[in-house]
Amino acid sequence: MQETKTLLTPLSETLLETLKKVPNDSGVYHYFDTQGRLLYVGKAKNLKNRIKSYFRFTPTLSPAPNLSPRIAQMVRQIAQLRYIVVKDENDALILENSLIKQLKPKYNILLRDDKTYPYLCVDLQEDFPRILLTRKVFKKQGLRYFGPFSMGARDLLDSIYEIFPLVQKEACKKGKKACLFYQIHRCLAPCEGKITTKEYATILQNALECVENPKKILPLLEKKMLQLSENLRFEEAGILRDRIAKIQQLNPLSSVDFANLIDLDVFALVCEEKRAVLVKFFMRNGRIISSATQSIKSEMGFEKLEIYKQAIVNYYSNTLPLIPKQILIPFDLGDSTQELETFLYEKTGKKITIHYPKSGDKKRLCELALQNGREILRLEQNDEEEIFSSLKALFSLQSTPYRFEVFDTSHHKGAQCVGAMVVYDSKDFIKESYHHYLLEGKDEYTQMREMLSRRIQDFEMESPPDLWVLDGGAGQINLAKELLNSAGVNLEVIGIAKEKLDSKAHRAKGNARDILRDENLEEYRLSTSDKRLQFLQKLRDEAHRFAITFHQKQKQKIMQHSKILEVKGVGKAIQNKLLAYFGSFEAIENTSLEELKKVLSENLANAVFNALH
Repeated sequence: MQETKTLLTPLSETLLETLKKVPNDSGVYHYFDTQGRLLYVGKAKNLKNRIKSYFRFTPTLSPAPNLSPRIAQMVRQIAQLRYIVVKDENDALILENSLIKQLKPKYNILLRDDKTYPYLCVDLQEDFPRILLTRKVFKKQGLRYFGPFSMGARDLLDSIYEIFPLVQKEACKKGKKACLFYQIHRCLAPCEGKITTKEYATILQNALECVENPKKILPLLEKKMLQLSENLRFEEAGILRDRIAKIQQLNPLSSVDFANLIDLDVFALVCEEKRAVLVKFFMRNGRIISSATQSIKSEMGFEKLEIYKQAIVNYYSNTLPLIPKQILIPFDLGDSTQELETFLYEKTGKKITIHYPKSGDKKRLCELALQNGREILRLEQNDEEEIFSSLKALFSLQSTPYRFEVFDTSHHKGAQCVGAMVVYDSKDFIKESYHHYLLEGKDEYTQMREMLSRRIQDFEMESPPDLWVLDGGAGQINLAKELLNSAGVNLEVIGIAKEKLDSKAHRAKGNARDILRDENLEEYRLSTSDKRLQFLQKLRDEAHRFAITFHQKQKQKIMQHSKILEVKGVGKAIQNKLLAYFGSFEAIENTSLEELKKVLSENLANAVFNALH
């Protein structure tokens, strides 16, 4: 890696000298501002040509005249350049995408939603196959996959097993005797030979038809729901009612049939001034089987080419069971088409073409995706948008925060130390992104360092948010900035701390006084009726709740283990002796009698072993 040093001023002579030394190799480049903050990450087949295209060199260094307003604004702030040389353009494309996800540069658009959607699969080589939900690709012949499902896959699968008497559990395959599922008419007991493989195959085929077209199972579920209701089994009927609602939402476009089209994926981007939505359609056998959308926000406009490239690299970097023959995009990717097709071939081993349709059914399909995107933007409304904008102004943030990660710790006299991270995005808490941390540090500062360090290590798997909110004061904020700067991540931090009166937190009823701090440690004491303060308190209180709940579970677990050891002759001193030797109650519970005898007398070892087992 090559990097400039010394004078950090925008478009300086120092930057010019660095530009003269850039090689002609493939690679990834980073632009930084005067404070060393990361502005932009890009990739190039030829670093020298690509980087120089941003600048006009005479009479002085300035932005090139053909740049978009957004990129021209970025170039005016460039004070420092670094670059990494790689083997070829494909490696550069992958590295660029990875660095954008981890480092969150100011002028790159970050697409977070690159998860693998679930599939349903069945092993047709088995005598009595089961339908399974999976996100993995199994290296086995005879597997048939259905999907991907952007939502509702679990509800559909549960409904299949509710209606069709298939083998209900994997363990049933090893059984030799009919179980409870046979008695309640949920299975036909192939384990006792009560159904032939041919009869079972007919039932399985009917079930798979419902997987291919979920609307077929709705009348069957509604009929069973009514039966349960008539029998006053309202709780079970309510479960089926909720499943029906989710399956109805599974794919509202499934009735749109393009008979001449086979296996296609569609990516369509619709942009407004500060908002955009990316729509994905997954078409298999001429029918749109599922769709997904992702909202994107940016105060500096959108580069469509950049977003499409990142979306494709993100999604197809995952190992997918079903690969489309073609990807449709209602936008001309130009020279990037070839490099993306090369990436797809090297990743999947199959030739997947990227097509910009100008007419026919494929164009109509793209228009349908764009139409859905425009409708989503029309309906998208957020009452907290004003709060987010005012938080940006209050703390002088680089950009408006929409995704927040909030951290808190909990412990009791240095024991059962735990940490918690909760996530809030635009409108709601995202509970599937919450994280618990078991911590070794004995004080809050050390615990926060451990928790934040581990979160930074996970940025490659789950990208940084727009803002970190820490339950703490100046020490925690300085710690967070130190860790983020060391990792090179462009992420801002604020703190919320309880006001101290006589060294005690002031939490008067109806008058919660909290102090807010920005990363420059400037304090903000807002009115208790201020919506910005109330919003941040809501975030902090959720993190506190999540941390306390986990702490209590850990404490109960330890108390339970302690009670197990409360046998004759085993007091606190013996427990401490065992913990010092084995390290944890779990290790004590899993050890052998012989190992216990190395620490305790034979009688005590037998007593402890019998109590545990």
